[in-house]
Amino acid sequence: MGKNMYILIATVFGAVLLLSACGEKSQEDVVGKLEENLESMSGYKATAEMAMNTGEEEQTFMIDIWHKKKDFYRVQLTNDQDEQESQIILKNEEGVFVLTPALDKSFKFQSEWPENSSQPYLFQSLVNDIVADGEASFNATDSHYVFQTKTNYQSNNNLPYQEIRFNKKDFTPEAVKVLDKDKNAVIDVAFTSFDLDPSFEENDFALEDNMTSATAYAEDVEEEQSDSFSVLFPLETAGSELSEKKEKELDDGKRVIMTFEGEKHFTLIEEKRTAAPALSEPKEVEGDIVNLGHSIGVLGDNAIEWSADGIYFYLASEELTKEELIDVAQSVQGKEIK
Repeated sequence: MGKNMYILIATVFGAVLLLSACGEKSQEDVVGKLEENLESMSGYKATAEMAMNTGEEEQTFMIDIWHKKKDFYRVQLTNDQDEQESQIILKNEEGVFVLTPALDKSFKFQSEWPENSSQPYLFQSLVNDIVADGEASFNATDSHYVFQTKTNYQSNNNLPYQEIRFNKKDFTPEAVKVLDKDKNAVIDVAFTSFDLDPSFEENDFALEDNMTSATAYAEDVEEEQSDSFSVLFPLETAGSELSEKKEKELDDGKRVIMTFEGEKHFTLIEEKRTAAPALSEPKEVEGDIVNLGHSIGVLGDNAIEWSADGIYFYLASEELTKEELIDVAQSVQGKEIK
C-alpha cells in the first residue's frame, strides 16, 4: 500500500473520529448551552397547550407566555371550554399580580415568583430546575435532548418529578411532563411556538392594560340577565361532610355558603355576579400562586381563593394543611349538589 493511501486512510479515520467526538453533546454541554441562551437573550414569546389531570375531567389551557428581560413576565391562561374568561399572571416593576379581568378580580403579591417554585411553562424555571438537580438524568434522541429532574413545588409535594424535552436545533423547550410520585403524568405542556427575538409594546406589562378586557366580558354577562349558577361540590372533603348550606341573594348576583364538618372543618363560598364589574385596586395578599388545574389560585395560610367559569370561590379552614386546601380546591369541579 502506497504512502499516499496511508495518508488518505489516516485523514478519513481522523475525520470520522472528529465527527464522532463532536456529533453528540454531553449533558454538561447541553446545560451550558441552555444557560448561555438564557444569559444572552433579551426575552421571548411562546405559546403552549397545557393539559391537567388533577380532577374528574382533564382540563386543557392555551397559554401565551411573554418574558422581557430581566424581570417582566406575562402568562395568560385560557381554558379551552370558555375562551372569554382567562387569567393572567403578571410581573412588572410594581410587583406580582394574578388577574381575572372578566370578574375584576386582581391580587397583588410581594413575591419571588417565578423563582420560588417550579413553573412548567417558563424557560428559566425549567433550566434552573435542571441545574439545581445534581441527580438529573439525561439522554439524546434524534431530535431532542431529554432531562428528568426533581421539581420544586413549595406548597405541593405530590408532583416531585418532571420530564423536559428541548429541541436539538435551537435548545428551546418543546414539551414538559410533570409527574406524580408514581411517575404518572399530571401536567402535560406542549409548546407550539417559541420566539427568541420578540418585540414588545410599551404597555404590554402594565396592570391597567391587562385588566381592560373586563369591560367587554361584563357586557356579555349583563346580556344574560341571570344570577343562577350550578353550585359545585368538592369531591375531596378531607373526611368531612356538608353540614349546612346557605344561599344569599345579592343586588347583582348570588352567594352560596357551605359548611363542612367532620375530621376537619372548612367553609366553601361560591359567588356569581351579573352586573358589570367596576375596575378596582388589586387586593394585596400574602401567599403563593398555585395552579389548581381548573384555574390559578391564591393560597394563604388558612385559605385559598380562585375564579372559574364566571364564579368566585373562597375556601377557608384553620384545620386543613396547605396541601389539603389545594386538594379540596382542585376537586371543586363538575358536581352539582342536589
